[in-house]
Amino acid sequence: MHTPLSRRNLLRAGTLTGLGIAFAGSIQAVAGPAYAHPTVPGYGPLVPDPAGILSLPEGFSYRIVAEAGKTLLATGEPTPGDPDGTACFGTRRGFTLVNNHEIGGDEPHRVPARPGFTFDPGAGGGTTNIEVDHHGNRVRQYVSLAGTHNNCAGGITPWGTWLTCEETEQRKGGVFQQDHGWVFEVDPFDSEANLDPVPLKFLGRYSHEAVAVDPKTDEIYLTEDASGPNGLYFRWVPPKGFKGRDGALRKLALSEGGDTAGRLQALKATLDGLHIADLSAATEPGTKYKVSWVDVPDRLAATVSVRKQFTNDQVTRARKLEGQWYGDGGVYFVSSYARTSDGSVHEHDGQVWFYDPKRETIELKTIFGVNPDPKAEGHYDGPDNITVSPYGGIILAEDGEGLSHLVGVSDKGVTYPLARNEISDSEFTGPTFSQDGRILFAGIQADGLVVAITGPWGRRGHDHDHGHGH
Repeated sequence: MHTPLSRRNLLRAGTLTGLGIAFAGSIQAVAGPAYAHPTVPGYGPLVPDPAGILSLPEGFSYRIVAEAGKTLLATGEPTPGDPDGTACFGTRRGFTLVNNHEIGGDEPHRVPARPGFTFDPGAGGGTTNIEVDHHGNRVRQYVSLAGTHNNCAGGITPWGTWLTCEETEQRKGGVFQQDHGWVFEVDPFDSEANLDPVPLKFLGRYSHEAVAVDPKTDEIYLTEDASGPNGLYFRWVPPKGFKGRDGALRKLALSEGGDTAGRLQALKATLDGLHIADLSAATEPGTKYKVSWVDVPDRLAATVSVRKQFTNDQVTRARKLEGQWYGDGGVYFVSSYARTSDGSVHEHDGQVWFYDPKRETIELKTIFGVNPDPKAEGHYDGPDNITVSPYGGIILAEDGEGLSHLVGVSDKGVTYPLARNEISDSEFTGPTFSQDGRILFAGIQADGLVVAITGPWGRRGHDHDHGHGH
């Protein structure tokens, strides 16, 4: 599937223009808590699905783009399971999704170990590229990375590729022929660019969750989903002279000293000079901390996990650092929940933060109180993957207890249901809009589904006092 350079560059130009839409949403006015408004904003109540798969607001519909074990790859094998973080890239004929597969064990449908695209034959995770037309109809699906482990989330680069993250610290041994816990770059357009996978070791070896790339500086921000002790928020500062473009990260990784190129740093937050040991200390939207960065001693974690190389007074930790997305000149990132039993200062069922690289601050945009009844409609918990909506606000994929939703947060800070999983209590994953804003793609992990959701996105809010209003 060789793609001529000129065509690829043309496609990338279209993709980057489209990304401007996806980054246009703003939640600068977000203020919680999640249950502050009894009325339902957004697109109105969810209508039960006769097929028992996905309930959506009136006027919305979905189609299945991929289904583990049922749809087939271009090479004839069944679609791999456990879809997770996903990105959408525009093409002349429609869109290409790069879809993570969070496969870490004995799942029945692994990513096939295709020759040339496999990092470690002992690992069953990876990514597949799914081509769809302008209406979200499936065209074909093929392996773009194999032999990686527990591919959770990731992030889009400004030059139009996908960074996929291994959420693991798995060492070589047993079935595994390589150490794991890396980030890999995947090209959505050019299969040849994905041959001979190269781990971007300079981004560190730990339980990676998601990344976000600053298009102005090429700095990369990374979340870590880990406990005992809780995980960290990282920044990678590229070496002098580095310019983000096709193949640049791979070239850097393969260069002399590439394993430790640039600086990997962990976030330290303070309030009026007082060290903040854990992000759960913030309980009110609008809470703002000053940020500084501490160099990681051994990013490759040769003997000690990266997060264990710091004492609690050196860095700021958080339980369940999950999805993130670049937008509004900074990075929105999520902490899914916190409990005092895991070392957190306070308890919550979800925080959304905004990091401002110009001001070097992080601000708590919204917080979900501890969910009193996860089985009740309108109670949300455990936000995970996140995307910025072209229609204002953000979309969160719920990975909590009880009912599972795609949850919208309007630019006025009000939560509303966008979709409900009717098959199971499995988490939603990988929400991502098409470049033209007409289709929202998302996954249901345990059921192995990737769906395309369409509808009257620009419709005025159901509740005019508290509604979306776009």
